[in-house]
Amino acid sequence: MVVTSLLSYLILVVAILVNVAFVTLLERKILGYSQLRKGPNKVSIIGLAQPFNDAIKLFSKELVFPTSSNYAQYFLSPICGLLIVLVTFSLFPFKEFTLSLSLSIIFLYMMLSMNVYPVLISGWASNSKYALLGALRSVAQTVSYEVSLALILMFYLVLSSTLNIMVLAHMNMFWYKVFMFLPMSGIWLVSCLAETNRTPFDFAEGESELVSGFNIEYGSLGFALIFMAEYASIIMMSLVFSLLFLSVGVNSMFMYLFVTTLISVWVWVRTTFPRYRYDKLMNLAWKVYLPLTLSMLSFSLLSILL
Repeated sequence: MVVTSLLSYLILVVAILVNVAFVTLLERKILGYSQLRKGPNKVSIIGLAQPFNDAIKLFSKELVFPTSSNYAQYFLSPICGLLIVLVTFSLFPFKEFTLSLSLSIIFLYMMLSMNVYPVLISGWASNSKYALLGALRSVAQTVSYEVSLALILMFYLVLSSTLNIMVLAHMNMFWYKVFMFLPMSGIWLVSCLAETNRTPFDFAEGESELVSGFNIEYGSLGFALIFMAEYASIIMMSLVFSLLFLSVGVNSMFMYLFVTTLISVWVWVRTTFPRYRYDKLMNLAWKVYLPLTLSMLSFSLLSILL
C-alpha cells in the first residue's frame, strides 16, 4: 500500500513538472504574440520541445558557488522551495493520489506560510547586498498578502463550516461563490499575484533597482529549481481558486480548463500592466484589503451567530 501510494505520488509529481514545462512555453507564446513577435517556434514542431531544450541546457551547466556564500543553505534553499510546492499538491483530491486530510486547509495555510523561508534563505546565503534586499522585499510582500489570503479563506470556511478541501470542492457543485462574492474572489486573485511574486507585483525581481533580486547569484540548477517552484506555485494557486470559487468538481474537465484560463490570466497581466510601486503595494495590502476582508469576515460570523 505504501509503495503504491509512493508511486502514485511520483506520477503526480512528474505530471506537475511536465505541466510546469509547458506553462513556460505557453507564457512565452502569449508574450510573443502580444508583443507582435513569434515566440519559441524553432525547436521541433512550433517550438513544442523548447521547454525540454531549456531544461537540458540549465541542468547540464556547471554549478558555480559564490566564494563568500554559505554553501549548504545556498544549495538547499531552491530544493526546499520546489519541495514545499510539490508537497502542497498532495492535498488536492486527485484520483491518482491525495492525502485526504480532514484538516487540509490548515495544512495549506502552513505550506503557504513556509514559502517565505526558501526565498529568505536564498537571499541571505548568497551573501550579496542585492540578493538580501530582494529577499527582504519578497518576504515583506508575501507576508502582507498572506494575511488577506488567510482572511478571505476564513470567510468561506465560516460559511462552509469545514476545514476539508474535498468537502469545499464538492460544495461548489451547488453554489457559485465567484458570482455571489465577486469582490472577495477579485481580492483573492490579486493577492495570489502578489503571493507568487508575479507582475505587476514582482518586487522580489525588480531588475531596475535590484539586479534581478534574491536569485541574482543563482545559475544552472539553482536557477532552474527557483524557476520551477515559481511556476508550480502559479499552477497550485490557480487550482485552489478553481476548487474554492468555481462551481466545478475535481474530476470535471472544466476544472482543468479553468486552471489553464487562470494561468493565461497570470501571463496576460504580465504583458499588460507595468510594475507597481512598492509603497502602493503595501498600502493596498494593509489599508484596503485588510479592512475589507476583516469586515466581510465579521459579516459572515454575524450571519452564522444570528
